[in-house]
Amino acid sequence: MRSRTFAGRFPLARIPDESHPSQASPDAAQRNARSTQAASIGALVLFVVILAINSGTLWLSRQGGALPSIWVANGVVAGVLLSTARRHWSVLFCAGAAAMFLAHALVLQGMPGHYWYVLANLVEILVVASIIHFYFPTISGDLGGYQRLGYVAITATLAGCAVSTLLAVVVQKLSGDSMLFTRADEWFRPHLLGMVIVGTLTLVAFRERGKLLGGRGRRVAMVRDLAFLAALTLGVFAQSRYPLLFLVFPPLLYLVFRYRFPGLVLGVVTVTLITNIGTALGVGPFALIVGSTIQERVLIAQVFLGVTCLVAVPVALVLADSERLSQAVADRENLYSLLANYASDLIVRIARDGTRHYVSPSVRDMLGWTPDEFASNRGGLIHPDDRAAVDEVLALLRESGKSTIVRYRVRNRAGGYQWLEAIGKLAPSPDHPGEIEIVYAARDITERVLAEQALADSEKRLRTIADSMPAIISHIDRDERYTFVNAYAYQVTGRAAERYIGYTVKESRGPDVYVSLKPHIDAALSGHASTFEYEVESPVGKLYLQATYVPAIAADGESTGFYSLTTDITPIKLAEQKLDFLAHHDALTGIANRLSFREQIMASVDRANITHLPLMLIMIDVDYFKHINDTYGHAAGDVALTEVASRLKASIRKTDLLARLGGDEFVVLCHDIEDVATARQLAQKIIDAMVPLAPIGPAGFRITLSMGVALYRDAPSVEALSQRADEALYEAKAAGRNGFRIVTEGI
Repeated sequence: MRSRTFAGRFPLARIPDESHPSQASPDAAQRNARSTQAASIGALVLFVVILAINSGTLWLSRQGGALPSIWVANGVVAGVLLSTARRHWSVLFCAGAAAMFLAHALVLQGMPGHYWYVLANLVEILVVASIIHFYFPTISGDLGGYQRLGYVAITATLAGCAVSTLLAVVVQKLSGDSMLFTRADEWFRPHLLGMVIVGTLTLVAFRERGKLLGGRGRRVAMVRDLAFLAALTLGVFAQSRYPLLFLVFPPLLYLVFRYRFPGLVLGVVTVTLITNIGTALGVGPFALIVGSTIQERVLIAQVFLGVTCLVAVPVALVLADSERLSQAVADRENLYSLLANYASDLIVRIARDGTRHYVSPSVRDMLGWTPDEFASNRGGLIHPDDRAAVDEVLALLRESGKSTIVRYRVRNRAGGYQWLEAIGKLAPSPDHPGEIEIVYAARDITERVLAEQALADSEKRLRTIADSMPAIISHIDRDERYTFVNAYAYQVTGRAAERYIGYTVKESRGPDVYVSLKPHIDAALSGHASTFEYEVESPVGKLYLQATYVPAIAADGESTGFYSLTTDITPIKLAEQKLDFLAHHDALTGIANRLSFREQIMASVDRANITHLPLMLIMIDVDYFKHINDTYGHAAGDVALTEVASRLKASIRKTDLLARLGGDEFVVLCHDIEDVATARQLAQKIIDAMVPLAPIGPAGFRITLSMGVALYRDAPSVEALSQRADEALYEAKAAGRNGFRIVTEGI
């Protein structure tokens, strides 16, 4: 892609610079008037935009008691400054500054100390814009590589945000006001994200203008892909059960790969908007952190957005450099065609003994040698490392007459080496009848070789990025054969990436796994993206994998297969299983907790009402548990509860449910107890199990229980069954504790 001029596409920047002699003309006064008018209109628009943005941001900050996760205004102003000619900076900067001061006056009335924060913002804008402008006076033409622009922009952003943070902290310390922020990082993070995301969006918006949503014929596709990213991101934040943030990266990277900088900016902005809304509403994966504050969720959102930028921005920069270098190679090819048509290549006639009978005059322009100087060297100018290859081609040509293109380096008059590409053929000598000469034509390809080497380096960087991503990235063609697999595949499957290339999915993954993948493969080959989870057995045990299949469409619109992004989610699944266990079990005793008991007793009552089988509920309290805590301490109380749970578990049947409701309250739910005698035996067994002393205190301690037993047939509800057992428990306590009472209904 040719590097396009930023300034030439911006309304303000198109105004000619009257101070430059080359732009002077008789109607310079009229152009200067139009320039001033355009600058004034731009300043007015900027004033309104910044006033609205800053007022809304400050109002939300005042309501929430903290800065937002991303500070928008500074990025807008810096992007506008960098998108326009330097002579318009003063009026635009003053418009932005006036809007910021007015917003503070309107929203933070009676807080004059807050005006100093505006100065910190303005200093940040000036530092960022000035540093970038110093290295790139106009963001146009040959930038010397998009990665260089990225490095300069990141450095400038870090410097500007660091300076503004320092000033803001000084203002906060002097004023003693912590309404907007309490720590330096709370100021630094949103300003950094605002500069990176909003500043880049402003630059790209000015650059692309009408093409921000894609060129003609691609807008529908781009809107569709953006809608897919938005829908997927909304899906991630619409639930608060699974940490699925990584699902955002495949469609975002797809947008970057397909649409370059517009795809990067619009994709990141889409993710940012949804992330901020979800964080503000307290929904999404960040809500998995129990008890987290809004400040903590904002911090996590900022870290996520920062990681999103770190993942997407380097890819976009490398792709831009790759396109720039590819275009450089193509431009050089066109140049070489032009030279072949309008200028002579280096033509040389070589005798069998190596004597150069003729050297064309173009050698002077190509290498700096005169024809006689070049002819007299007899091959001594060829680079030593290339000498053997040239001799081999010459020998083959003399023996078989077969022409072969050869690349080699030749020393020029200045002492350096240049790359030449030559092809020769056998021809009769016009000067020596009967002698066969070698005639070859050579052209200078030094710049092409250097560009190809740079392109190879760029492709190597892309491969390095793909290999470093914590997911298996692959391309499968329409025959279901792997054509690309990144190195991370080895870490998940133990199989080297190159061992997949050329094999089908069925051959590589096995018939059992292929059965579960086949429907999704068919969908991807039909043009439909899909995300799904599946399980595989590996030498280290069961793996849980999540895969996303995205159709691969060539530039001509034809399908070339699909891209696959597979992530190992085994740790997440195991964590979910552990969380489920913790949610349904008591942390101290390891038995079922109140939630688990509630779920099971409701199901048991419903089932008993259908089958008309009796249910027995035993409610248990530890006698004088407060005395144990007061006498021996809470640690001894925990030992007592653990001991009770262990003895209860050993006393009941495996089919019975034992749960701790809280404190010293336990409960046992039994099925298939048909008569009072059986219920009495079970209750007495529990009482007898408590006779041995528990390891509490110096000499041990005997724990006793009071139990209420409700044996019920056709219990109308859980509450009725629980109430009957609770009444029996109170009767047992009233009778002196260390015993049980049984109540029956319908038995």
